[in-house]
Amino acid sequence: MPSDPVRVALIQMACAPSTEENLDHAVDLVRQAARAGAELVCLPELFGAQYFCQREDHRLFALAEPIPGPSTARLSAVVREAKITLIASLFERRAPGLYHNTVAVLDHESAGPDHIAGIYRKMHIPDDPLFYEKFYFAPGDLGFRAIPTSHGPVGALICWDQWFPEAARLTALEGAQSIFIPTAIGWHPSEKSEFGAAQYSAWKTIQRAHAIANGVFVCAVNRVGHEHGDVVLSKPDGTATDVPGPGDHSSDGGCNSGIDFWGGSFICDPFGRILAQASPNQEEIVTATLDPALVETTRQHWPFLRDRRIDAYSNITSRFLD
Repeated sequence: MPSDPVRVALIQMACAPSTEENLDHAVDLVRQAARAGAELVCLPELFGAQYFCQREDHRLFALAEPIPGPSTARLSAVVREAKITLIASLFERRAPGLYHNTVAVLDHESAGPDHIAGIYRKMHIPDDPLFYEKFYFAPGDLGFRAIPTSHGPVGALICWDQWFPEAARLTALEGAQSIFIPTAIGWHPSEKSEFGAAQYSAWKTIQRAHAIANGVFVCAVNRVGHEHGDVVLSKPDGTATDVPGPGDHSSDGGCNSGIDFWGGSFICDPFGRILAQASPNQEEIVTATLDPALVETTRQHWPFLRDRRIDAYSNITSRFLD
């Protein structure tokens, strides 16, 4: 298992309506990160489009693609050229009528198609106002994983997964020393003034807690900007289809007023210390060096994995203890 420190980069980006423009922009940002020395790069959740799950619209299934597919083919060229590892969240078309929110981990040393070292399918699927993901995504069926890469085992969770201690724990137990969490999270504009600070603080706190409880690095990458989920689908023949978002309807109490994505992408170490953090409203490339030796040292001093009472946890698989 590699023990050398690795330079990581999180791509905090704003997403345009055009799927073609987003992929071009993501490729450019990944190249920038690699030129600056990044060896392991992570893009935000569903970076290929504006966050379309703000409404239920059958036309938007056209965004989905197989893995490997067009996006991994494009990204793999950068991975090969820059000799990096790349974590990319994609709308996966697994079969007709079966779709997932999926992370593909591409590694320049992987012999798999498009340099794919492994995939992770989002396990926890939300269904809340403006986050209607259950309409689009089936729950993941691969379990929690540590995907082998040229920089050691890498864990990935996706957005809503980040709130569940079990998800981070099982990913760490699989051998992950770092957990990357591509995210699309933000405020309902009507709630921001009252709840915004508390929501952001909770989001940051839970992920720092995962780092501490499991003795791992946690790298959370979000998008920025205000979105209604407008989508312009590029077709192979060069044409495009416009699928506008729901727009702003003041009479609905803010339900369709879009989402303010709060950025704030950050990297923390196994003590929960913030190593690097982005602003709430600008595109940025967040970088830090992760040293696997710190995982070993932290777990020696805080031996949570050693002291787990695995003989007493059987009830954890119950929905609730009535």
